[in-house]
Amino acid sequence: MSAGAPSPALAQGLASGAEALGLELSHEQQAQLLRYLGLIEKWNRVYNLTAIRRPDEMLTHHLLDSLAVVPPLRRHLGGAAARLLDVGSGGGLPGVVLAVCLPELTVTCVDAVAKKATFVRQVAAELGLKNLKAEHARIEDLPAAGAQVVSSRAFASLPDMTSLTSQHLSPNGVWMAMKGKRPDEEIDALGLAVGVFHVEQLTVPGLDAERCLVWLRPISG
Repeated sequence: MSAGAPSPALAQGLASGAEALGLELSHEQQAQLLRYLGLIEKWNRVYNLTAIRRPDEMLTHHLLDSLAVVPPLRRHLGGAAARLLDVGSGGGLPGVVLAVCLPELTVTCVDAVAKKATFVRQVAAELGLKNLKAEHARIEDLPAAGAQVVSSRAFASLPDMTSLTSQHLSPNGVWMAMKGKRPDEEIDALGLAVGVFHVEQLTVPGLDAERCLVWLRPISG
């Protein structure tokens, strides 16, 4: 199930959105992201990967929303190679986008729904992303990943996310949680073993909604 050619409007929307985010994407990266968008649209007709159906809304709500975390993640890693575990990744958001934009990352997308993991594997094959793989599993059943970053976009509350994935962090690893409004109640509910060290407000081009990135790390006893 392959995707057709993207519309000029989508290509322009991606280019202008990336520019607004301060991202310099190569022609190949832009082509990979647009092809990914096309694959979501095609597969969504059969597998219901996302409730969003219109390509222009997929661009803002999925692609640009995920692209907004690339600059903060790049700053955090400082260009170093790293392993990233994307938990509850669904159709690969933000994992696929991060794998395209940050080739120094080794990205594993994890989802408990088989068809979504199958889709991400197909994306990795069609886009030629050797740094991307997918696991169909419950996150608590996977062997320890030793990830420098564990990310999530729509997986669970901060307390649940951190408790279910703590075994997958490397000794100096961090959690990177994509949220809408600042989740103060979730932050207050965190146990003593986890600390928030930064909450970063994000602006997603074309999206009139609050977005933030919550950075957390384990607190050693």
